[in-house]
Parts: sequence; structure tokens; C-alpha cells
Amino acid sequence: MTARPAIRIGALVLAWAAAAAAGAAGTDVVRYPIPNSKFPISLGVEVPAGRNLVFVSGQTPPVVDATAPKDSVAAYGDTKTQTIGVLHNIETALKGMGLSMGDVVKMQVFLVADPAKGARMDFAGMMEGYTQFFGTPQQPKLPARSAMQVVGLANPGFLVEIEVAAVRP
Repeated sequence: MTARPAIRIGALVLAWAAAAAAGAAGTDVVRYPIPNSKFPISLGVEVPAGRNLVFVSGQTPPVVDATAPKDSVAAYGDTKTQTIGVLHNIETALKGMGLSMGDVVKMQVFLVADPAKGARMDFAGMMEGYTQFFGTPQQPKLPARSAMQVVGLANPGFLVEIEVAAVRP
């Protein structure tokens, strides 16, 4: 074993200690940054006891081209377009519950291979949409997040579905 994994673990412990100290009052959500990384997700998020979690069901993209067949990618757009539409839907749902994107602590992103990109999910396109909502100067709070490629979603035209969990402030 090399010293490199020990350095990562040491940096991780320091990051956790700093984040825990920031939320020492025990009532704040603590977001643990990824050590030595600018990637716009949290390594982990700690929710203090007594806070309410709100789970938002998977959201799918809105139609962007009403002239295209409803079961086609053309009706919903590419991965970036669909991600932006899905995140707008989530933002609207959260607002209706008295929450905001800054209250999101966990996100799961389901991506289907984009026919224009071969047999792989368009992770870069998803990130282009995602970074318009998270890690911005207006909304710097980052959720813990997973992104995975799936075989398909409810509609063959959907490339993106996202579900989130938020904490009521």
C-alpha cells in the first residue's frame, strides 16, 4: 500500500472535522466537501435529528417540441435540455412545499444512453444542466449525488429522470 490512500483518508478526516465544527450547534445541515476537489457535489451530507426530510418523486422532462412524436427524444431534447427541464420541475415542486434547491441534500440521477452519443449516457450534458442549479454563487449548497445509466425510463424519449430528498429548514 502506498502513502497516497493515507493522505486521502487524512484529508477526508480533516474535511469532516471542519464541516462538523461548522455545524457544531447540532441544528445545521452539514455538507462535507470532497477533499481537494472542485467537483460540484458533497461527499456526504449530515442531517441533524429533529429535521424533516422531504422526498420528491422522480421528475421527468417537459416537452420542448410539441410537433415531435411524444415518445421521441426530439420531443424532450438532448440530455442537457432534459436535465434543465427536470431540475426546473423539481424547483417548482420544492417551492410548492416551501423549500428551495438549497434544501436538497440527496439526489439520484437516472440517465439513458443518448442515441446521438452512442451507447453511453451523456454525463457532460447532464453536468451542464446541473451546474446551472447547484454550486453557483446564487445557490452554492451541494447535495450528495449519484448518477447512473439505466436501460430505459417510462417514456422512450426520456433521457433523464431525477429524484431528490430535501431537508426542511
